[in-house]
Amino acid sequence: MIKIIVDCFGGDHCPEAPVEGALASLAKNPDLSVILTGDESILRKCLEGKTYDASRLEIVDAPEVIGCDEKPTDVVRLKRNSSMMKGIIMLRDRDDIAAMVSTGSTGALVTGALVRLGRIPGVIRPAFCPLLPTMDGGIVGVCDSGANVEVTSAHLRQFAIMASLYLENVYGVKSPRVALLNVGKEAEKGDDMRRDAYRLLSETPSVNFVGNMESRDLLSGRYDVVVADGFSGNVLVKTTEGTALELLKKLKKDIFSRWIYKLGALLMSRMFKDMKAFMNYQNYGGSVLLGTSKVVVKGHGSSKAVAVEKCIEQAYRMEVSRLSGQIETEIGKYEHYEE
Repeated sequence: MIKIIVDCFGGDHCPEAPVEGALASLAKNPDLSVILTGDESILRKCLEGKTYDASRLEIVDAPEVIGCDEKPTDVVRLKRNSSMMKGIIMLRDRDDIAAMVSTGSTGALVTGALVRLGRIPGVIRPAFCPLLPTMDGGIVGVCDSGANVEVTSAHLRQFAIMASLYLENVYGVKSPRVALLNVGKEAEKGDDMRRDAYRLLSETPSVNFVGNMESRDLLSGRYDVVVADGFSGNVLVKTTEGTALELLKKLKKDIFSRWIYKLGALLMSRMFKDMKAFMNYQNYGGSVLLGTSKVVVKGHGSSKAVAVEKCIEQAYRMEVSRLSGQIETEIGKYEHYEE
C-alpha cells in the first residue's frame, strides 16, 4: 500500500479540491491510501455523502492556517500545527508514508522540505520540475523553476540528471533530450557559468545533452528536459502559461465579435475543445521537487480537483518507480561539488 499525504489547506479551492482529488485517486488506485491534513471538522463536512473506502483514508487534525504573507522560515518554526508543516513532519517521521502533495505556499513548502526532510545523499540542492505540453503531443520538464534563484554549473548538471531520470522512469521517455536554457544556441553563448554548465553536461554520459535552447523553442517538441536557474526557469514557465491563456482569451473574444466567426467556431468546436484541454495546466499536475529524501509535489495554488488528482498520480508513480533511489545511485557516480 502506497500512502500519500494531501495538504488540504492553502490553495484557492481548498479544501474541496484536495478532498475531491484524493477521493478520485483512491477510486482509481486500490493500492493507494491517503492522509488528509487540515481542520478535521471542516474536512469531515467535505466528506459527508461521499463514497470512499474509509480503511484507506485518514484525517489528521491541523487547525493552524498559513497566511499568504508569512515568511517561510516563520512557518517552519511557528506553524507546526498547520496542514502543511504537520504533513511534512509526518512524512519525515513515518516510514509508511511515501509522499506529500500540497497546493499551499511554495516558499514554505520548499523551506519545510529542506529543513525537515533533507536531501537525497549527494544532491546539492533540490529543484522544481513542472511539465508543459509540446506541439507534437509530448511533454517537456523545466528544471529548475523556482527553488534556486542562484545556481552553479554543478547544480545544473544535477538538475539534468534528476529530471532525466524523472521523465524516463515516471513518464517512459527514453533517453530524454536535455537542453540548457540560454540566450543563443551556440556553445559559447551565455555567461561563464552557463558555458561551464555546457561543458559539464557534454561530459555526463547519463545525460542526453543536445545543446542550448532559446526560450521560444520550449514547446517545439525538440526537447524533453530544459535545465535552468530557478529565476529564469520560473519566468520561462509562467510566461509560457500566461501567453497561452491570453491567446485563448483573445481567440474567444474575436470569435464572438462577428456572427460568421461564431458559425466557423461552431463547426470547429471539437478542435477548440481539444486545444483548450491541451493548453490547460490543470491537466498536467504539479511541479515535483526533485532531490528531497521523500517525494514532494507542489500543485498550482489555483488547482482544482482534477489537478490535485494529477499531482497525487505523479507522487504515486514516483514512488512506484523508486525514483529517489535511482537519483542517489546516479548522482553518486559523479564528483561531489560544494555549494
